[in-house]
Amino acid sequence: MVAASSTSDGQARSRDVFTLVYAVFIAGLCSIVYELLIATTVTYFEGDSVRYFSLTIGLYMASMGLGAFVSKFATENLLRKLVYAETLLGALGGFSIPLLYLAYAWTDHFLTLYVVFTLVIGFLIGLEVPFLTRLLERYDSLRVSIAHVLTLDYFGALIATMAFPLLLLPMFGTFRTGLFFGLMNMSIGLLLLWHFPKRIGARTTVLFRALTVVIAASIVSGLFLAHYLLENWNGQVYEARVIHSEQTRFQQIVLTKSRTDLRLFLDGNLQFSSLDEYRYHEALVHPAMAVLTATVKPRLKALFLGGGDGLAVREILKHDNVAEVTLVDLDPAMTAIGMKNPHVTALNGNSLTRDKRVRVVNADAFSFLKGRSVLYDLIIADLPDPNNTDLARLYTAEFYRLAHNALAPDGLFVAQATSPFYAKKAFWGTHASVSSAFRYTAPYHTPVPSFGDWGFVMASDEPLNLSGAFANLPKDLRYLDADVFEKMFVFAKDLKVDTIEASTLDRPIILDYYLEGWRQWER
Repeated sequence: MVAASSTSDGQARSRDVFTLVYAVFIAGLCSIVYELLIATTVTYFEGDSVRYFSLTIGLYMASMGLGAFVSKFATENLLRKLVYAETLLGALGGFSIPLLYLAYAWTDHFLTLYVVFTLVIGFLIGLEVPFLTRLLERYDSLRVSIAHVLTLDYFGALIATMAFPLLLLPMFGTFRTGLFFGLMNMSIGLLLLWHFPKRIGARTTVLFRALTVVIAASIVSGLFLAHYLLENWNGQVYEARVIHSEQTRFQQIVLTKSRTDLRLFLDGNLQFSSLDEYRYHEALVHPAMAVLTATVKPRLKALFLGGGDGLAVREILKHDNVAEVTLVDLDPAMTAIGMKNPHVTALNGNSLTRDKRVRVVNADAFSFLKGRSVLYDLIIADLPDPNNTDLARLYTAEFYRLAHNALAPDGLFVAQATSPFYAKKAFWGTHASVSSAFRYTAPYHTPVPSFGDWGFVMASDEPLNLSGAFANLPKDLRYLDADVFEKMFVFAKDLKVDTIEASTLDRPIILDYYLEGWRQWER
């Protein structure tokens, strides 16, 4: 009988420890995911990834520290208090991202809610490790309990940080991932309630079993209804009907269509409108091609960095002297849209698939330039605006030096350079960075109604002979002609600035220039 009782006690102890160990592991998993989700979501909507990731980490860690400090005042029935914390954490963590989406679309309190969620969720997570450590101390020494809790917590965090960019974000997006991990957090409370009912208390157990089931059912409903909820949200954020929405490993891609207008948004930022994109893409491509046609060998090689929608490639294929075009875009999903989406292919004339001269490569522009094996006669950097650190590095002196090294001696480089009106310092900062890599530059701009006055920088190590170059423009252009060509290189006094600093990898000041410029128009 003693042996049987001892065996039974040992099995019960093992089940207790397993339950608490599971709680530690899931807590570590969820805690880092909530932090990543909140930081990613606010960055999507507000840009400035350095600011908001830093702010999120700081607020999160401080509130975790406060939670850990407050935990010392809990002296009775730690299991019951842990159930309280996990239930609230599962509900808040699970619904935090949907509520942030809601706040962004329907209220002016998005940033306020972001701060509140970061602080409260961090505080509740700060309670978990001290509570679980003290509960496990009942089965092992404090030394062993602390080692086990921290090991499992950190290991869970490691798995989460690996899964988030590689699996969770591209497959489920922030909205569904938040709901799913809220459900995982609820599983801790449910397991504790079912395994330790006597230690928690009969009344609390019954009440919280019902409450956790209701909350978990609500989260599951949210997962099933996510598609419809996101459609409704998109309808509030985007003016036209959303015909394609996709969260990839790199960005959120949204296509909208009204009766006359197709629009592409990346992370909420407009990339083109079919009503006037031809103005932008003709200005991006044809001035440089006109100059090259008069000065360079007749069969030239072109490299496009960005432009996965294929609209710029459509323009360059209007020139017969192009021997090959290599398009490099980071996101395979974006180039797939450029090659397969019927709305986009109708607009780009199947430019990425109909012509054997075109080769599509999915790679990072920086890495591609660094590892290039051929020289190009024309390189065009048609990259998204530098509104975060990942993109800001593509507007630095180092990046433009790589482009310079990939150019043939008499080749030309062109970069889209944001708006010289709305983001004046960013435009001239881009010009300064390009100028640090090339001997000759020619900044120019043109009005694009969807964007406003928009700027570009042309550069070369050879003098840029613009005079008469317009004679080499294709005849079937919708916007560019001789008069427009000449006026593009003229800047009014209010669009000019004094000497401005180049952006570098060590000090990507282009990000500050860009955000400073655009924020004054958001007020």
